[in-house]
Amino acid sequence: MTLSAPADHSDRDRTRARIAEVLSRARRRTALLTEAVDEADLVAQHSPLMSPLVWDLAHIGNQEELWLVRDVGGRDAVRADIDELYDAFKHARSNRPALPLLNPEQARGYVGSVREKVLDVLDSSDLSGNPLVDNGFAFGMIAQHEQQHDETMLATHQLRIGAPVLSAPPAPVAQVSAGGEVILPAGEFLMGTSADPWALDNERPAHPVHVDGFAIDVAPVTNGQFLAFLDDGGYDRSELWSERGWAHRREAGLVAPQFWERDGDGWTRTAFGVRTPLRLDQPVVHVCWFEAEAFARWAGKRLPTEAEWEKAARFDPETGVSRRYPWGEDQPDAHLANLGQRHLEPAEIGAYPAGASATGVHQLIGDVWEWCSSGFEAYPGFRAFPYREYSEVFFGGDYRILRGGSFGTDEVACRATFRNWDHPIRRQIFAGFRLARDLREDEL
Repeated sequence: MTLSAPADHSDRDRTRARIAEVLSRARRRTALLTEAVDEADLVAQHSPLMSPLVWDLAHIGNQEELWLVRDVGGRDAVRADIDELYDAFKHARSNRPALPLLNPEQARGYVGSVREKVLDVLDSSDLSGNPLVDNGFAFGMIAQHEQQHDETMLATHQLRIGAPVLSAPPAPVAQVSAGGEVILPAGEFLMGTSADPWALDNERPAHPVHVDGFAIDVAPVTNGQFLAFLDDGGYDRSELWSERGWAHRREAGLVAPQFWERDGDGWTRTAFGVRTPLRLDQPVVHVCWFEAEAFARWAGKRLPTEAEWEKAARFDPETGVSRRYPWGEDQPDAHLANLGQRHLEPAEIGAYPAGASATGVHQLIGDVWEWCSSGFEAYPGFRAFPYREYSEVFFGGDYRILRGGSFGTDEVACRATFRNWDHPIRRQIFAGFRLARDLREDEL
């Protein structure tokens, strides 16, 4: 559900219950991801791209302390002496193992102490009176922050070498056929949100955007489709790549999506320590923006702009309304989208027919983050809140937008307005893509 302003006691009680639930769900997932490995794995750096898991654990607690204990609650600091250690802007990921970090036992004790104080603050808060606490915003922000780090820790698990420690049921198979493309005619729609109480600053404000007519694929690009690009020499044909993309392909030695391996005449993919034959009908995952761009050129199409992606995900042409999710206003569940680490892989194309958009586009939420052609920029009327470092400092940098969430994204941190961004070379994230194209004269 979308939270409404807590106008009376019953509304505040419902909001508190929702906050307690999302905070608890995030903490259970954090515990799963950090207790699945031994202390050596917790303090190890499994890739220079990632922090040690124990850093993420204490950082989660530190952000919760800063915002909810000290700022919202006005309480004394739990560990003011560690603020600088867990400031993500002061220490690059590659340097964090050398810091005097809390050990696993200390980190667990710290986050537990912070959470006890936070629940006390929640019980005593009116959830109104200033923008930070209205509708429980700060609590929702912290729940989203923890889940975002949980997804980052899940990516660290994917990079970890060793015996499998995570398990989940296989992702669903196709229920319907979901291929081809959908044409969306030119027109205006409302992009972003001014109403969602837990939307982050870069999603705001809602603003009208005119989008020229375009076609967008019904589904993300699959392993099977990407394999055809690979078999056609896609990684060896410089004409398919941008100049910068080709330079990166050569420098990084890219020959296939990350975690793919040849097995005789076929291919396998390793996921969380388990190597299995490639499932051709799953969305391709662990490809960088440059690989997606090259595939699009090979296919005679392009990546969608961010506005095109959001219009395909939200716009209902019958009502003219932009929905919160492709399917409507209802919160995601297991029948609508592959979210929340229920599975450790994308589902097959056509697995979630009930989650399709009003125009018939499938699996826009969950499964894989989808690269868009757009860079990360502020919306008209943007206002940094509650701090510049969440979004504003990244605007205009070397980033590309990702939309829709992945199988590792929790629903609290995923909606059709949610914006993610990363460098175009990144492959460790759970990213894939779908294609779009301009309309021909006869289609206009």
